[in-house]
Amino acid sequence: MTAGPRIKIWSWTVAVPVLAAVLLALTWGRKPGVVVQIIVAIALAGAVLAAVNHAEVVAHRVGEPFGSLVLAIAVTIIEVGLIVTLMISGGPGTESLARDTVFAAVMITCNGIVGIALLIGAIRFNLTIFNAEGSGAALATVTTLATLSLVLPTFTTSHPGPEFTPAQLAFAAIASLALYVIFVITQTVRHRDFFLPLTSAGDVVEVEDHADPPSSRRTLASLGLLLIALVAVVGLAKVETPAIEASIAVIGFPPSFVGVVIALLVLAPETLAAARAASRDRIQTSLNLAFGSAMASIGLTIPGVAIASIWLQGPLVLGLDAIQMVLLAVTVVVAILTVVPGRATRLQGAVHLVLLAAFLFLAVNP
Repeated sequence: MTAGPRIKIWSWTVAVPVLAAVLLALTWGRKPGVVVQIIVAIALAGAVLAAVNHAEVVAHRVGEPFGSLVLAIAVTIIEVGLIVTLMISGGPGTESLARDTVFAAVMITCNGIVGIALLIGAIRFNLTIFNAEGSGAALATVTTLATLSLVLPTFTTSHPGPEFTPAQLAFAAIASLALYVIFVITQTVRHRDFFLPLTSAGDVVEVEDHADPPSSRRTLASLGLLLIALVAVVGLAKVETPAIEASIAVIGFPPSFVGVVIALLVLAPETLAAARAASRDRIQTSLNLAFGSAMASIGLTIPGVAIASIWLQGPLVLGLDAIQMVLLAVTVVVAILTVVPGRATRLQGAVHLVLLAAFLFLAVNP
């Protein structure tokens, strides 16, 4: 996790949440025109980035392992808020929106973020070095979570279709949350050395160059702005729902592509952070961000959606279809072959990026 940035009085991280909240108040319950919808979309994206920024400040202040939980919970609130808001609208494809978003997050993190990080690291340092034990444990956790929540619903027989029964959904939610918490404790407390970055020479980087923890006043300010940003994100998503669905329909993309859009939006800050870490020869940090984001997307989003499904009308489709399962299986196999040696070249980065391109292409043209 990166150190929390400082807050300046006139910085964009202060202005954007406030402006997004004002825009929400002005547009709530109305049908804005095209120009206003574009402004709302920009404000929504800015509020997501600002929320993650302020979550990092709070996380840096409270320290580990609670810092990772604060950041993950903030991102999950954004993701679940966007999913539930769109599902309430009841538009086409909303019954599988949670599945599409979580699966997109797994593919973007395990192929996109990993591929970008490996490619940047290999180009700059010729060979990327990372800890195979920590990365392998993270990958095993992601694989288990994905199987429990996304693969098994396709094969269970207690309920027709790729859905869980209420009892099965409760089990998957509890198991996913428990596994995620255990991993966080392992990563930040019990076996922290497995997840420390390595230099190109294979030396463990024991101490990172972190900024000083933010003051209590700055932390409280970030906490308040974080809450404002989260409210703005969920509210503006509700305002923007008709425009999102109409835009997807006009372009001719399938309704499931909405999940890809949500995942890309939520994971944008983590992608930038992973790329920066790779450029500083901290590939392990990039992999921690990638696999950690995938785990949070499943281990926290699925329980959140499971709780929300109590009040939601209609089915909750979680099981992957045949194409998605093939892509997931290939991703897991390729990721294992990448992680096990503890080092990688630009070829491995390119392979992961090709898998991401295949996922995006098939999401548009299934």
